[in-house]
Amino acid sequence: MRRDRAVSVGCAVRSLAGRDEGRLFIVLSFIDEEYALIADGDLRRVEKPKRKKRRHILVVRESLPGLAEKLQKGESVQNHELRSAILALEREEE
Repeated sequence: MRRDRAVSVGCAVRSLAGRDEGRLFIVLSFIDEEYALIADGDLRRVEKPKRKKRRHILVVRESLPGLAEKLQKGESVQNHELRSAILALEREEE
């Protein structure tokens, strides 16, 4: 995991700062050059994503198959899909 990886829609990131430090999230979209909208399908749901500065997130996985394509096409993503993807990543890290 390196900080210099490009953050893109559909990638898995880890929060580096704030109350949610250490948690995994999926990037849903970008507000501007500085902020991304992230969600985990649990505490931060798709309906109300968290606004997070790009410098406060670390890319864990650059692309999640299926999920990244749906987000990039503008299709809706369900909370259970985010939870499943994050759970799979957590299992890989163990």
